Amino acid sequence: MLMYVLSLCTVGQVVRSLPEGEPVRGVTSLADEVYVLREKELDQVEVYDVVNYRLQRRLTVPNGGRFADMTSCEHYRCVYIADDDVECMHRLDVQGAATQWAVNDRPLGISVNAAHNVLVTSRYVRKIKEFSSHGDLLRELTLPDDVINPHHAIQTSNGQFILCHGGLNNKVHRVCKISADGRDIIQSHGGQRGSRSGQYNRPFHLAVDDNESVFVVDVGNRRVTLLSPTLDYERHVVSREALKWWPNRLCLDISRRHLYATDNEWKYATHIAGRVVVFSV
Repeated sequence: MLMYVLSLCTVGQVVRSLPEGEPVRGVTSLADEVYVLREKELDQVEVYDVVNYRLQRRLTVPNGGRFADMTSCEHYRCVYIADDDVECMHRLDVQGAATQWAVNDRPLGISVNAAHNVLVTSRYVRKIKEFSSHGDLLRELTLPDDVINPHHAIQTSNGQFILCHGGLNNKVHRVCKISADGRDIIQSHGGQRGSRSGQYNRPFHLAVDDNESVFVVDVGNRRVTLLSPTLDYERHVVSREALKWWPNRLCLDISRRHLYATDNEWKYATHIAGRVVVFSV
C-alpha cells in the first residue's frame, strides 16, 4: 500500500514486535488496524489494532495457495493478496468477504496507485499489470530488458514507477525509477550485488513517503535503506541488529510514522517462522 511518512529519525526505533508464528507473507495497514498474512491453510490473515497491537480477528482466504504479498486500499476498504501458486489475486473486505481474479502470470509484489487500482509485478514475464479493484485488466507494461527479476513496483504521483529488482542468481541488484510507459530507466541506485551502502543483496520490497523518498527492504543484507526522491543513498533506517531473522516486506503508516517490517526465520531452504516488527521512523 502506498502510504506516507515524514522521515525524522536517523535510525528507526523498535516500537513493538507482533507475535511469532507461521512465516509472514505480507503486512499492511487499513484504518486503525494492521493486517498480517501468514503461511497456513486457514485464518491466514490476522488483524491487530494499531494502539495496543491486540489481535482483533482472523480472516480466511478461500482457495488460497502460496501467497506472495499483501496490500490494502483505504478507498475500497479492502486488502489484496497475491497468490503465486494459483496465479491470482484475492480481495478481502474488512469483514472477510472474498473474491478473486486471474492474473495469468505468477504475481509477486503488489501495490495500489492513486487511481485505487492494483499494480501487480510479475517477475518471470517482467511486467507490471494494472487491474481495477474488481479484477478488470486495464493495461500491462513490459519492463526494460535490463530489469531482471523485478520484485515490487510503486507508482509515483507523476505516473512513473519505483521498482526493485535482482534475484539470487543475478549480478545486478537495483532500485530504479521507470518511465510512465514502462520503457525507460530514468534513475537507479545500486548495481553489482554487495553489502556496501550503495549496494544491495536482493532488494525485495518498497515503501514511498509523501516526499517520494523510498524505503527499500534489502533481504540479503538484513536491513532497510532510505533513498532520496532522486534515488540517492541517505541512510539505513533499520539495521540487522534490530532484526532477529530476515526481512522481506514493508508497510508505511503516515498517521503514526510507523514502518512495519516482516521478519522471517530461514532454515532448511524454507521459511519456518515469522513475525512483524514495528519501527518508529
